[in-house]
Amino acid sequence: MKTLIIVRHGNTFLPEQTPTRVGGRTDLPLVEEKKGRAIGKYLVDNHIVLNKIYAAPLKRTMQTAQLVIDEANLKQDIIIDDNFREIDYGPDENKTENEVKLRLRKVYLKQHDMPTNISDEEIMKYGKQAISSLDSEAVVPDGWIVVVKEIIKSWKEFSDKIDDNETVLICTSNGIIRFAPPLLDEGYESFSQRNGGIKVSTGSVSIFQNENGKWACKEWNIKP
Repeated sequence: MKTLIIVRHGNTFLPEQTPTRVGGRTDLPLVEEKKGRAIGKYLVDNHIVLNKIYAAPLKRTMQTAQLVIDEANLKQDIIIDDNFREIDYGPDENKTENEVKLRLRKVYLKQHDMPTNISDEEIMKYGKQAISSLDSEAVVPDGWIVVVKEIIKSWKEFSDKIDDNETVLICTSNGIIRFAPPLLDEGYESFSQRNGGIKVSTGSVSIFQNENGKWACKEWNIKP
């Protein structure tokens, strides 16, 4: 049995702030400790013993991993893995969700040779297809700087390094976690239907286990 625990970092925005899409080029610190500590407590309460702890080299991921260590009273050091640094949102880096959707709608209109002299409100009516496709099937919106095959390859190579009877935790970001499901012999559509999408919350825990050479998702987007 091999166990891979995937953790998303804690909050980088206060409740009164408007969040933006923060990618790998923006190194924000955490604004709270509650979620990281809740993950550590979750491990203790569920008698999960970690052999190794990895984190992407960003303040938010490193700080969350350290909070897990502190709360669970672990002795391991954090192993930095740059392969799991958050994706690059390109022109949407540090933009609000509405700004992102507006840009993507305009791209859609242009690609489909539709009239552009309509209001922003009308543009938004063309739906949320780009974002919903991202949240259900990991379809990367136009303009984002993401090499999907390389991220999936990193997940597979990382999982292959886990030894038998070893439990490994990695703290990374939402954009990277979306590409973990290909570890399974299952398509995104069925995975999304079973788990309510592939987007995960801040401070969430997802657990994959490998028995007899086959990975299975035991938990997805658990909020301790």
